[in-house]
Amino acid sequence: MTNKTKTNKIFILIAGALALLLVYSTGCKPKQNEGVTRIVVADAKTTHHLNLYVAKELGLFEKRGLDVQIIPVDDNAAARDLVVSGGADVFWTCPTVAIAAIANGAPIRTIAQVKKPCTSVLVVPQNSPISKLSDLHGKDIAGISPTCEAVISLTIAARSAGAAFNLQRLAGGPAITALQAGRVDGAILEEPQASIAELAGYKVLFREVSSNIPCRTINASNRTLSNNAKQLKEFINAIDEANAIILSNSTADNIVKIAIDYTGAPAPAIIHGNHRLLFGTKLEVDGLIKLGNELIALENIKENPGNRMFANQFKGITW
Repeated sequence: MTNKTKTNKIFILIAGALALLLVYSTGCKPKQNEGVTRIVVADAKTTHHLNLYVAKELGLFEKRGLDVQIIPVDDNAAARDLVVSGGADVFWTCPTVAIAAIANGAPIRTIAQVKKPCTSVLVVPQNSPISKLSDLHGKDIAGISPTCEAVISLTIAARSAGAAFNLQRLAGGPAITALQAGRVDGAILEEPQASIAELAGYKVLFREVSSNIPCRTINASNRTLSNNAKQLKEFINAIDEANAIILSNSTADNIVKIAIDYTGAPAPAIIHGNHRLLFGTKLEVDGLIKLGNELIALENIKENPGNRMFANQFKGITW
């Protein structure tokens, strides 16, 4: 290497160092980060969270100065835990997961609804002897969790008819497999698994049992609410815009493609059941508090958090 080359390299290094020093000494940030707030979402992927994916893919967050990062997790509990631990800011979940966490002191609050009603249903074989709620007595029924709102509502409805069924804790895919193998008498399934089963010839029973239950909520950490409440409101505005787009045509080619890309669900099931996902952001306050009471009755929590479960920063906005 010649002396001239060495000199040029030293000059470049010094110039670069001076440029960095100037940036940090004047408090400037890289141009691409100016006015942009990052919000990290922990997400157990499902078509029930389609409004999140549509807002992300159509640039609805970006136009509001938000850099939304989605971290995939295995289930709602993992999403909750990542937010509680500080690894994420926001998560979508079945409301009972958030209610129980808040009741037990978790530093999170519910900021918006995702959709209503609950679209989980009981599916049984066409030749099933189950036709009324009392027929559930002693039957083996697959369901994701005893704290799932659909499982809770069917448990209470069955009890009122003098019946009690045996819950086999299975998620959607394994529940369908168990149903096909005859290992369970029925399965409580949400979309798109409910549509997959329906298209395969299974029949739906007792849809009305869950028809008034609020399904899915958006929840944020107290830390993010304290530091970025304004940005979280813009985040919900983007979700509102995504909701309107989906509701205008829930089976539009681009909407179905986004659902497939994020969830891997089969297109026929998405097209069959997407119209049931009635997205909105206004919190169903009375219904959510009632779910809290039902969790107490089932001895899952000791105290209903009531209005304490909702973020004060969103009062007058989503509740």
